Amino acid sequence: MYPNLKLQIWRSGLRQNRLAKALNINETAFSRIMNGFREPSPELQVALAKLFNCEPEWLFERQDPVQAAPLRQAPEPEPETAPAAAND
Repeated sequence: MYPNLKLQIWRSGLRQNRLAKALNINETAFSRIMNGFREPSPELQVALAKLFNCEPEWLFERQDPVQAAPLRQAPEPEPETAPAAAND
């Protein structure tokens, strides 16, 4: 996953489909690149870095989704207690 790329697209207000069309790339392929399932070509990296005025290395810095949001341990369930007997 490329969180910096997603951030820059969000900041710019561009829609992913319009950006893909402007870059002459298939929308599905672009989505796969954004989500880290496909490597962008060096040419595409440079084009996007120029568009967002940043370094390609920063823009395409990977982040493993597992490391991005560590799972927390679920809390232990509280033991059930028997209802108190009513005093007559």
